[in-house]
This record gives sequence, C-alpha cells and structure tokens, in this order.
Amino acid sequence: MSDYLKELIRDVPDFPKPGIVFKDITPLLTDPRGLNEAVQAMADPFVGKVDTVLGIESRGFIFGAPVAIALGVGLALVRKPGKLPSDTAEKTYDLEYGTDTLEIHTDAIPKGGRVLMIDDLLATGGTAAAAVDLVHGLGAEVVGASFLIELGFLPGRGKVEPVPVHSVIRYE
Repeated sequence: MSDYLKELIRDVPDFPKPGIVFKDITPLLTDPRGLNEAVQAMADPFVGKVDTVLGIESRGFIFGAPVAIALGVGLALVRKPGKLPSDTAEKTYDLEYGTDTLEIHTDAIPKGGRVLMIDDLLATGGTAAAAVDLVHGLGAEVVGASFLIELGFLPGRGKVEPVPVHSVIRYE
C-alpha cells in the first residue's frame, strides 16, 4: 500500500457524532495521482477474475465505475430503496440502532456471474454482507470485495467472509 494514499486520507474527529473519527476520502478524490493509484490498487488483484463490478451506494459508485473500466467489465449498482426504476430484489439488514435496506435490479447480474464488490470503506460489514446476499439471491457468485479503506478494529471482514476481502489501506 502506498503511503502516498494514506497521506491523502483526512481524519475528521467527532463526525458524524462524538467519538467517531471519520476517514475523509475527498482529498484523495481531488488528487489525480492518488485517485488513479487507488483505482488500480482496488482492481489489480481481480484482473481476469470477474464479469461484473458491483458498486455499493454511494461512494462505491465513485470507485466502482473506474474499477469496472480498468477490468474491462460492466457495472451493477446496489442502492437504497426507491432509487432503481425497474424490477428489484431487496435485502433488509440490521444496523446498530435500527435497520436499513438495499436494492438491486433483478437483471443487473447474470446467473452464474462472477462479481467483485466495491466500496470505499469496510467497517461493521452490514452493508457489504447485505450486498453479498443480494448477489447470491440473483444466482451469481461474489469472487471478492475490494475496499479503499478497512477499519480492522471493527468486525466487517468477519461478516463478509468467506468472500475474499482486499483492502488498499487498513487501520488497526
């Protein structure tokens, strides 16, 4: 992992609530070299191994599209409810306080397809685990999950396994 990329991540204390240190990726996004290195680092381990990239709302869209281009495959989207215009499958999952729901178009991924999930951050893993369930529900296989940042002190990786997890930057 490039120290250069880690230097482009800004810590914002007490956001969105007291006690949280938010990892702000916007400085990385404004840096052409950093953005290119991040996309390549997220894509490289999966060259020739996937048919579709799955971008998870919303920052997964930022990285999902260029990763799909780098891998020469298409992009499918997982969104919050009511954002997709055609037939959808949905998955409701637990949050620390309440629940959330994700949706995917039922024709976004072909049966038997090999999918790479993309998001900016792996923390508690609830969103990523729900996305895995959606892909499996469509009859496809998740061959990997690639994240720009992983918070290794949280249980996210364990919720996504046995899907292989690749993180460009990991904080312990």
